[in-house]
Amino acid sequence: MPGRSLAYLSTLGVENVKGLKGKRSKALEEAGITSVADLLLHAPRRYLDRSTTVKLADVPLGEEITVMGRVTKTSMRRVRRNMTIVDAVITDESGAMAAVWFNQAFRHRQLQEGAEVALSGKAERYRGKLQMSSPAVDVLDTPSESLITGRVVPIHPTVGGVGPGYLRRAIHNAIGRSRPIEDPVPPEYTKRLKLMSRDEAIGSIHFPDTYAEAMTARKRLVYDELFRLEVALALRKRRQMAESNGLAHTPDGALVERFKAALPYELTGAQKRSIDEIAGDMAAPHAMHRLLQGEVGSGKTVVAVASLLAGVQGGYQGAVMAPTEVLATQHYLGIRSLLESADLAPPQHQPDGEAGTSSMFDDDGGDGPFVRCVLLTSTTAEANDRAPGGASRDEVLEMISTGDADIVVGTHSLIQEGVEFASLGVAVVDEQHRFGVWQRVGLREKGRGADPDLLIMTATPIPRTLAMTLYGDLDVSVLDEMPPGRTPVTTTHLVPEQASTAHDFIRAEAADGRQAFVVCPLVEDSDKLEVKSATAEFGRLKGVFPDLRLGLIHGQLHPVDKDAVMSAFRAGDLDVLVATTVIEVGIDVPNATVMVIEDADRFGLSQLHQLRGRVGRGEHASSCYLIAEPTTPEGEARIEAMVATTDGFRLAEEDLRIRGQGTVFGTRQAGMKDLRLADILRDAELLIEARRDAFGLVNKNPDLSDHPEVRDEVMALLGEDVTWLFRS
Repeated sequence: MPGRSLAYLSTLGVENVKGLKGKRSKALEEAGITSVADLLLHAPRRYLDRSTTVKLADVPLGEEITVMGRVTKTSMRRVRRNMTIVDAVITDESGAMAAVWFNQAFRHRQLQEGAEVALSGKAERYRGKLQMSSPAVDVLDTPSESLITGRVVPIHPTVGGVGPGYLRRAIHNAIGRSRPIEDPVPPEYTKRLKLMSRDEAIGSIHFPDTYAEAMTARKRLVYDELFRLEVALALRKRRQMAESNGLAHTPDGALVERFKAALPYELTGAQKRSIDEIAGDMAAPHAMHRLLQGEVGSGKTVVAVASLLAGVQGGYQGAVMAPTEVLATQHYLGIRSLLESADLAPPQHQPDGEAGTSSMFDDDGGDGPFVRCVLLTSTTAEANDRAPGGASRDEVLEMISTGDADIVVGTHSLIQEGVEFASLGVAVVDEQHRFGVWQRVGLREKGRGADPDLLIMTATPIPRTLAMTLYGDLDVSVLDEMPPGRTPVTTTHLVPEQASTAHDFIRAEAADGRQAFVVCPLVEDSDKLEVKSATAEFGRLKGVFPDLRLGLIHGQLHPVDKDAVMSAFRAGDLDVLVATTVIEVGIDVPNATVMVIEDADRFGLSQLHQLRGRVGRGEHASSCYLIAEPTTPEGEARIEAMVATTDGFRLAEEDLRIRGQGTVFGTRQAGMKDLRLADILRDAELLIEARRDAFGLVNKNPDLSDHPEVRDEVMALLGEDVTWLFRS
């Protein structure tokens, strides 16, 4: 029947549903459930099976259990000024049990006499009677009307103060008024996967007869959710290709081959594969949009330089945009070193017979070809002005605009007004999740009439299924091998009282000429948080290590001061660097062998892994000490995961498990809603199927003119997310 699609139901406000008038509909709208479609897709968070819940007469003592029954009595009393007690009695056909809650006055309002409830907790005998103390409560239905007739009881998440009972009745009413619900997914897809119809799935996920039926319904609706997302990504990719005014490069020319041949080591298989994948993209007439993800130290910079040189040898410029000046300087020095090792850098300039730091801006007396690499940040002169004959910011800008600069490394300053490229052909964005949408677009728009090829690099490991979900519109290259020579990092968890163990190790390593990082979560001490600050720890450690040379770096330092500290540490003029997470990415000091992370449970798993990656970059064995006394199960799980493995992809999956699916899209960019039902780890196989179907559909029918109902549903249910995807 026409007009019963989810696209149509998304246009009907939730206030149209019986039982959701006035305050309730407003509360739901404020919580994000604005339409009938939203309500139908508000699935239960769990199910209770009556056949497995414990009868009150059979309740075991001291075990975690769930019981169900009706509230027959409830009362609240204040025993002293700051203490209230709520008492209740629930009964089932076999007996009765008391329950008590301390300082939870809201339970008195929640537990209406006659309501059916589920209580979860441990039972005990108190004064001869069976009792639960402060159990968790699920109100299954109010006494006025019950929809709990089957064996399986759905528990819907409370939204905006609207409880499961009201939601269940509202959803029941909405389903009755909406059926039959159209199914826009091509039937050959659902038949291949043996999925139930959408109409049946929406009914069964809310009111199943069995738990198995609920899971079958969930599978269908998860597929639908992933299919919609992948259709949006496929449409975006097709539009990119159709609208792209790209450049066809010759990526296997002499410059790239000379660079690869001059490397003092053999490329890993993953590096070779990634370079070949990028070369294939760059040879095509449409702009490349590729994500290069690799473990810390997996050799992303070499792959990026090969890509940049592929553009340079065709007469185009390359750009590298990093999120911080410290990281931009690191990239500049690293790229310059690689070019020098391949004899591609201009000869060093030494005015007035002085020896000094090389300048990249003169090529007198060389045979060429030379590749000129320049650094442009908000203060630019950091790496150049200290060198004799170094270029000023104005000179760097002129070199970029005239094309004399072949590779430009910088921060967001690359997209500021006044920065004009002569012919930008390749853009590399590092640690892209730290940039906003418009910053990435801004770099791409520097191409002067042609879209430059875009390579996005991230050292944050992303599980394959997450990459497919977040970056399904990008081609993905993965560096899943480590170059030879990387030493493993031993990770140890210490409680604060054992910190001297880490300090002794720092002292021993410093005696052998090695260096150490000490990382703290805050810059300055906080009255609200009982965690260490870098500034205070720096002062304290000067007393612990009176014979060592200590430095301090954090995000509030002036860029010139930050660069001076990092340069001193790289040069070996400092033994210990006390820092915040400003050193999280990109810092390459092979002589550093110790990483100490204070209050480690306060950091995310990805951050911890990135920080650990600052050591183990040279020939010497390295150690990471996590100093923490976790106060939450999540913090404890992160510490345990770090000690158990150094595999970034395993840690990324564990991070998703710890955090749950609620922050999935925050990994890519704030602005997208999160998945309603799908769990990208548990539903990995279904994601692969949904992606195959979605891309197949769009490839056969790019404008979806043969499937307008699919297009309408994607636009209606993803809404602003589709706009975001196309904008990004």
